[in-house]
Amino acid sequence: MAKKRRGNVRANFRKKHQGRVRRGDLTRDFHEGDSQDDAVQSERLTGKGELTRKRTIQGADASPESAAGMHVQLSVDEDKMQQGRVLSVHGLQSKVLGDDGVLYACAVRQVLKSLSTSQRNVIVAGDRVWFRPELRDGVSLKSEADGMIERVEPRTGMISRTSRGRQHVLVANIDAMLIIASAEQPGIKPALIDRMILTAHQCEIEPIVIINKVDLIDLVELQPLIGVYSALGYRVLPTSAETGQNVEYLRALLKNRQTALAGQSGVGKSSLLNAVQPGLGLAIGAVSSDNDKGKHTTTASQLIPLADGGAVFDTPGIRQFQLWDISASEVAGLMPDLRPYVSGCRYPDCLHLAEDDCAVKNAVADARIDARRYDAYCHLLEEELM
Repeated sequence: MAKKRRGNVRANFRKKHQGRVRRGDLTRDFHEGDSQDDAVQSERLTGKGELTRKRTIQGADASPESAAGMHVQLSVDEDKMQQGRVLSVHGLQSKVLGDDGVLYACAVRQVLKSLSTSQRNVIVAGDRVWFRPELRDGVSLKSEADGMIERVEPRTGMISRTSRGRQHVLVANIDAMLIIASAEQPGIKPALIDRMILTAHQCEIEPIVIINKVDLIDLVELQPLIGVYSALGYRVLPTSAETGQNVEYLRALLKNRQTALAGQSGVGKSSLLNAVQPGLGLAIGAVSSDNDKGKHTTTASQLIPLADGGAVFDTPGIRQFQLWDISASEVAGLMPDLRPYVSGCRYPDCLHLAEDDCAVKNAVADARIDARRYDAYCHLLEEELM
């Protein structure tokens, strides 16, 4: 297969990585008798000097959608590189499972970290990367790293949320998203499930709802909620890591797939994984009796290969899940029960709240849309997007 030709491209860099910046103490070196032109003769006011954030680097422009914020694909000498997949990211170091089956602890190339991006982190769990092994005669050249990540390949399925106004990619290159909730301790939060379902639809990955800890309640109490999601075509699976209920089914569901587990703290994500693959030994924690909230035992997303094939991503517990890059006008179109009625509204920019001749509100009044689902839609707009 022929290698993609690459040349020089102009790329944006982050502000703090732009190199030397304009001096703020020019007046200290200014003496009486000196001309002002002499004091600032080294400054450049065009976009070609050291004050600009743009640099010319070797690489190629990438599709913004496929690159997920990394609009430049850096050139690398593939003959001297290896490919691998990022298992987890811990500060400045990433664990990469090379295609040769060896686990590497890798740092990230400075120019890659410096590129301007909408993301909080340049490298995330699940990334396919090119890295340079820093070995000599089988011995690492550095005690703190066994390799240097040089390039990140374009991503496909991702789970992202908004964090401090930026895109926080939790995991990348997945096929399905297991939305883990718990029947009790902590109680189920349908609004959080709805946000995660919207994110899955936006990224074109399959959402699957798992309700754990069903041994703590009478399952009849959950039937209305399960019925709503099931009627929309979502797979809903009641489980119990304590009793083993539906663990075998879950194991079969995860086989030969790339699946991410997402949910609030304390719902039992790690406990379910320990039950699916005995001997995994993931840390688990008890739910606080004071506020009925879980404690963070998983601190970073990590990829876990499964013995039966495939892999899962155990993500940190999420108490708030702010949607990323979804406008208010897009929400109804991402909800399958509201979508058929959106085009029937009188106004093309209808938000289905207080507008006249709204086909969505009429469908709710005629019981063609479940009132609970419409309430969930209103809640999403009021809390997240308005």
